[in-house]
Amino acid sequence: METIRLTMAQALVRWLTAQKTEIDGQVVPLFPGAFGIFGHGNVTALAEALAEVKDEFPTWRGHNEQSMALSAVAYAKAKRRKQIMVATSSIGPGCTNMVTAAGVAITNRLPLLLISGDTFAHRIVDPVLQQVEQFGDPTITAADTFKPVTRFWDRIVKPEQLLKSLPQALAVMLDPAECGPAFLALPQDVQAEAYDYPAMFFEPQVHFIRRPQADPREISNAAAVINAAKKPLIISGGGVLYSEAAPTLGDFAAKRNIPIVETFAGKAAFSDSHPNYAGSLGIAGDACSNAVAEDADVVIAVGTKLQDFTTGSWALFKDPNLKIVTINTARWDATKQHATSVMADARVSLEQIDSALGDYAAPADWLGRAQNEKQAWNAHLDECGQAVSSPPAYNQVIQRVHQVCDDSDYILSAAGGLPGELFAGWRAKDPNTFDCEFGYSCMGYEIGGAVGAKMALPDRDVVSWVGDGSYLMMNSDIYASVLTGHKVIFIVCDNEGFAVINRLQVAQGGEEFNNLLRTTKHTNLEKMDFVAHAAAMGANTEKVESLDDIPAAYARAKASDKTYVMVIDVAQYDWVGGGTWWEVGVPEVSNRAEVRAARASYEAESKHQRPGV
Repeated sequence: METIRLTMAQALVRWLTAQKTEIDGQVVPLFPGAFGIFGHGNVTALAEALAEVKDEFPTWRGHNEQSMALSAVAYAKAKRRKQIMVATSSIGPGCTNMVTAAGVAITNRLPLLLISGDTFAHRIVDPVLQQVEQFGDPTITAADTFKPVTRFWDRIVKPEQLLKSLPQALAVMLDPAECGPAFLALPQDVQAEAYDYPAMFFEPQVHFIRRPQADPREISNAAAVINAAKKPLIISGGGVLYSEAAPTLGDFAAKRNIPIVETFAGKAAFSDSHPNYAGSLGIAGDACSNAVAEDADVVIAVGTKLQDFTTGSWALFKDPNLKIVTINTARWDATKQHATSVMADARVSLEQIDSALGDYAAPADWLGRAQNEKQAWNAHLDECGQAVSSPPAYNQVIQRVHQVCDDSDYILSAAGGLPGELFAGWRAKDPNTFDCEFGYSCMGYEIGGAVGAKMALPDRDVVSWVGDGSYLMMNSDIYASVLTGHKVIFIVCDNEGFAVINRLQVAQGGEEFNNLLRTTKHTNLEKMDFVAHAAAMGANTEKVESLDDIPAAYARAKASDKTYVMVIDVAQYDWVGGGTWWEVGVPEVSNRAEVRAARASYEAESKHQRPGV
């Protein structure tokens, strides 16, 4: 057998470059590159191996390990899981900085390969710089913190272990049911060790994502439940996008008179103008979708994990005899809430269920009601777009930008107050134009994620909506976007604090405390100059003083040849509304009458919750 003598790090990089996939008929790299911040643990052996292939397999330098790994997550999302980015770090704080990004990836079912340096396998020099020592178990290092937030975890302590580990890591990342991040810990000494690897291990291989088929009995059971429905409702989740099932689902819904509502992860599978599209569901959703969901007798949940923000903490659906049909590749998600489950690919399953339904269609007035509710909500949004206040509400800014944006502009956000305002208030002009990370609700994704999305979508404008709180948490990759030429339009909405958490605090009877900047313990309350700060990182910037200034500012941002940051002050208490109840812990005992009233409301609303049986 022909062999090639390589260090473990060289073998890893060579194997990564040999993996391919097919997109739109073209064979392209499955791993198009890496994000890397080098330190001890990855700067010698691994960095040396990456430098050898820097033109074929580019390494992009981030400015925070969490942020660069979030860029990799957003890249995978924009590529609909068809390509996977790598992120690498040193052994200590650089390693643990990536844990949050792993949490984002696993929560959102997205592929990501994380490679961290690790302590020496031989242990002779222990403890090394940045080593975390567990007195009762010397095998534990900082790298072990990734175990709860990855689908695949391995520590390579012999160079030849790559032969077994890498194919398994890749299989997990490409599995539509198990998809999530994979993590490799690479001890510093083992990275540099050489081994005679079989040459065939590095032969190019073209991979694809499987489309698992359903058991015919599952199709029959699901069709039977739907056939009995008088008020069926489709919940379209992120799996619809990853399966490329939106056209099939749209045709299915149109044929059967079924309204479609979307989750955060599934938003913009359909344009707002689709006749069956009835809005954004749940706690941060709109009044139209929630009104329809309250009366639904059958819910068809396609490619969604049914998190509490979608289901109103399972109090949204008021029909006591509600039936749920789930279509999902993941057994865990498919079998929730005692559903009639179809464990298979969304597109294939919908085609099979459609064939089994015969001439079934829901009553026309059911879809008509959803359409009327949607028209009323759109009228509300139009009215918001014409309103003028100072400072403006989030939704007023959103509607003004919506009026002037291109159909293909890719809208991105995460956490804070903007997700709800965009989820309920942004009307997708084209499909596949929205990314709001709200599975893990990770503040900071907006900036790093936007850079990754732009790398994945170089011919489109990526428009990232950022709250002042998120900006202050993680902003350094504005500089990365300038440095690498990945232009992003950032719209920074400044309400001087964590206003949406202040809203939740007050709504549950609490006093305003430690969320808005003026309610924090401070000596001098200085207003942050985001324009100057972003300009210092090389971006073009401007302060937008009023709603009427938005169209011209947006045009300048579009015309800019590099990252552009628009900053606008927004109101602290004005919200789009339309959402439903959400369960949060409200104290049973309190000295505040407002908290006691909130507790009473909590107890009344929780009676509507559907038991998970």
